[in-house]
Amino acid sequence: MVAIYYVVFVNTLYFSILALSFRNIWTIFRRSHYSKYNTLSGSELVPSVSLLVPAYNEELTIIENVNCLMTLNYPTYEVIVVNDGSSDATLNILLKEYRLKPVPNTKIRGKIACQKIRGIYHNPEFPDLYVIDKENGGKADSLNAGINLSHYPLISSIDADSLLEKDALIRMARMYMENPEETVAIGGDVRIANGCKIENGAVQDVSLPRKIWPMFQSIEYLKAFLGGRIGWSHMNGLIIVSGAFGMFRKDAVIAVGGYRDGYPGEDMNIIIKLHRYMLENKLKYRIAFCPEAVCWTQAPDSYRILSSQRKRWGRGNLKNMIENRGMLFNPKYKVMGMVTMPYNVLFEALNPYFRITGLLALAGYVLLDMTQWPILVLFGLLNFVSGYLLSVGALVLEEIAFKRYNKLSDLVKMLVYSALKFVGYHQLGVLWRLQGHVQFMQNNNSWGTMTRQSWSEDEKKTSEAA
Repeated sequence: MVAIYYVVFVNTLYFSILALSFRNIWTIFRRSHYSKYNTLSGSELVPSVSLLVPAYNEELTIIENVNCLMTLNYPTYEVIVVNDGSSDATLNILLKEYRLKPVPNTKIRGKIACQKIRGIYHNPEFPDLYVIDKENGGKADSLNAGINLSHYPLISSIDADSLLEKDALIRMARMYMENPEETVAIGGDVRIANGCKIENGAVQDVSLPRKIWPMFQSIEYLKAFLGGRIGWSHMNGLIIVSGAFGMFRKDAVIAVGGYRDGYPGEDMNIIIKLHRYMLENKLKYRIAFCPEAVCWTQAPDSYRILSSQRKRWGRGNLKNMIENRGMLFNPKYKVMGMVTMPYNVLFEALNPYFRITGLLALAGYVLLDMTQWPILVLFGLLNFVSGYLLSVGALVLEEIAFKRYNKLSDLVKMLVYSALKFVGYHQLGVLWRLQGHVQFMQNNNSWGTMTRQSWSEDEKKTSEAA
């Protein structure tokens, strides 16, 4: 019975959050289609932004990424690429492509701790591009180094294997300008680029991935970002801004000590730290989600890479929950303490244990002849239908507000994969999360193996990140 109550309870919560997303989708639709954000792209009133790009062994994608970032529709911004001690040709490719030269006696403004900086490079022909070369310290350490050099009041973190839509940054800035005093972070929508046609650092034709693993992730991302984060943002209860693309007020990030080094879930950690700091100091704030600001990213396309990523996510989530357990059910932390954290502990961190014990209990009932097969089939069917409807709900949100997938075959494919993910993929997710918890107990802090693929070639390369 516990398993049944758990499934009913968790689905009720999921549908409540989805309902909040639907409640806000028309506002988002009007903002997305009719907002005069383009008029801001030449305005001096728009706050300047420093784009921080941590790069470790990104020789295959870094030039496309930087070219993309240097052609955004935004009035004043700079691009700071942080070479995190790469063992491949990332730095040399950047130096050669942009004819960068060492900058003597560079002033480092910030004081956030980071690994030793070996050099800073610049070329007056590209006045808004800087490259930091530093010793390897991980993604969080690279972001801290970028913050230290940055010149502007807003910072934006972007993965080196991701591409921004030209208007993504100006759409975020528009949301920030609605309430600059209280807005400390804004998350963007992250979509899977596998299968899309990429030219000159931009997505020219949107298509779904051809491989099965990225395809499942496309469904997952739509459900998580559109079906979940719109609702959480409405409650000011977002617990994560994706590390692939987010915008932050620099003074707030510095106030919480910057990103935490050596952390498997540094993007979740910085958001929890911001919530905690603002609430403990009784400051009004909001952490928002801007679904019309889109970042396209490469998804793992093999079992090995995907499982490694998901174990790391499981580790990071558990570590964040344990270290911030004092916020749980603590009214002092408002929505974060009373809703978001309990939800995340019960239905994300502990999810594998509820599901595995529930499955074992059901098997025991059958073996002991304590239940009937029709009841089990009905239970399984209800579980599948509720999960499927949540995925379909996210697709409906996508079709109402954005319509980026305009081929009928793509929509049919998404509906089919929304059902197929319950046959094996969903169960693998539970297993990977559990394995991540085991790694956490073994004090495994490795980043894992990642694969980079050129946007324009079939060439592949595998690298180990610290």
